[in-house]
Amino acid sequence: MKFTIKKDLLLDGLIKVSKALSTKNLIPVLGGIKFDLKKKKLILTASDNDITIQDVIECNNDDDFTIEKEGSIIIQGKYILDITRKLPDKYINIEVIDELKILIYTENSEFNLNGISESEYPNISLEESKKKIDINAGILKNIVNQTAFATSNEESKPVLTGINFNIVGDILECNSTDSYRLARKIIKLNKASEENYNIVIPSHNLLEFTKILGNDEDIVELHIFNNKILFKNNNLKFESRLINGTYPNTSNLLPDDSMMIVSTNLNDFYSVIDRVSILTSDKEKNIVTLETQGNTLILKSSSVEIGRVEEKMIIDKNNDEDIKISFSAKYMMEALKSFSTEKVDLHFVGEIKPILIKSDEDESLTQLVLPIRTY
Repeated sequence: MKFTIKKDLLLDGLIKVSKALSTKNLIPVLGGIKFDLKKKKLILTASDNDITIQDVIECNNDDDFTIEKEGSIIIQGKYILDITRKLPDKYINIEVIDELKILIYTENSEFNLNGISESEYPNISLEESKKKIDINAGILKNIVNQTAFATSNEESKPVLTGINFNIVGDILECNSTDSYRLARKIIKLNKASEENYNIVIPSHNLLEFTKILGNDEDIVELHIFNNKILFKNNNLKFESRLINGTYPNTSNLLPDDSMMIVSTNLNDFYSVIDRVSILTSDKEKNIVTLETQGNTLILKSSSVEIGRVEEKMIIDKNNDEDIKISFSAKYMMEALKSFSTEKVDLHFVGEIKPILIKSDEDESLTQLVLPIRTY
């Protein structure tokens, strides 16, 4: 194997696939990136058994990429990434000598690395389904950003560590919950799916994928199988395992009606909660109490060791009812952060019933936060 490639082109591909490298992996070969040099392209592959990422760098012109000899080898991911990133030259030469010795050189630098035979690498097919689903890259990023934060970190409930994708016809409903809150995003697909799907994708994997997604206007293809999902975006393929298990029916959590709806400016409400939570002692729960008195909203928190704080703000209400309710400031702020609207509506059902957060400006998104009893 011998080729010369523009540094920026190689670095871009290496950064993408390196997201699948695991430092904890007990299988040494999975710490490497597979270089597969074909006639007109370089295929880079990395996997940690949980996710697999493949990027294809095409040889469109000799200015970017020249191939002298085809071949395949595994190069330790950490070292090839660091070397490529730190070399100041515009072009990098990579050559395999004596089958497993790799020479990486530029005009003034030379690195010798030990490679691993491609025969030791697991057989990765990254097959595509005939029944693909297309989704806009920008929309997929929004879905993940607006739901992933509400997933659970507890491995004792594995199904809650993922985002539930429920596809029926041309409707995609995404849910995430950790039992204390719920994030729901519903979008309409450009084309109806041939089959209905109800799958759970690890939220960590989805976050990693959206980090390497390119242009928001690009189309991402979803290829869904029994135990895995493949995302395809131009020359990039990203495969993730699916989480086994039945996702809970979250529709039961959403109240049908509300006793009162409070409308407020999103940024103002967020800032008030942020300030009030400064004096909360338990950073995990950081309980804040909300109370309405007519068109005044009072937010307060107190701690025996630290002190107490109270803030007021003017709000709009749909009736003369009043409420007093406590909740986690952290959870409320994360829910509010998922909206990119000017105003939000808080739907209250009762003092020990969930708080629903919606916005007329974005009806596709619903957030729910459970109250905390303070007595």
